[in-house]
Amino acid sequence: MEISTLATYHCLAFVWYFFVAYSIVYIRTEERPSEVFLYGGQWKYLTVLNLILQAVFYGVSFLADVLRLIKKLRCAKCVISSRDLLFSVLAFPVSTFVCISFWTLYSYNRELVYPRSLDRVIPFWLNHAMHTAVLPFALLEILALPHRYPAKRKGLILLGFVAFLYISWVLWIYSVTGEWVYPLFALFSPPGLAAFFAGSLAVIVSFYNFGEFLNRMIWGDSIVILDHKWRSK
Repeated sequence: MEISTLATYHCLAFVWYFFVAYSIVYIRTEERPSEVFLYGGQWKYLTVLNLILQAVFYGVSFLADVLRLIKKLRCAKCVISSRDLLFSVLAFPVSTFVCISFWTLYSYNRELVYPRSLDRVIPFWLNHAMHTAVLPFALLEILALPHRYPAKRKGLILLGFVAFLYISWVLWIYSVTGEWVYPLFALFSPPGLAAFFAGSLAVIVSFYNFGEFLNRMIWGDSIVILDHKWRSK
């Protein structure tokens, strides 16, 4: 794909995610269900944090495209490295996890993850923008251009560290409020909850590996060629 086309796509994706994130973050206070938006506000939900993550990723991607267009290749090399790290370790596995886990649990019992009271506040299109569209965007990004994945150990350590931070945030909120971020967690005993978190981490790691597999299957040796090209700049 031409750089100018990529720049247009990444710019539009950034604007989209910024708009969606703005739409959910700035829901009027009087409209928020009191049983949902308690301590931590929207910032306790993985879905909302993922929207911010995607906006940052596409903003970095757009910056990388612009730098390549204006021939600032030394700066572009650094930004591209950041872009690829963001996508491989976080943007792809987290968006895939959000989409698949949400709709799986929603189909089983929506009250466990998305209470009906939210229907009065969050319109139908916004629900799908947060929980459905994130996966096609992630897959389209893999199809659009190759990404250089980090060493497996480094990638998994970074992903595990971010997962640990989010789980710590969830547990902190419970310790302060006595309420779980998601009603689903109240169904588990402490050992059961630990097993659930471990299982979720295993799933998101599998999505990381799946993204790496797709990237290599689609782009093959062009990833290595691209790496040598940028190293020689």
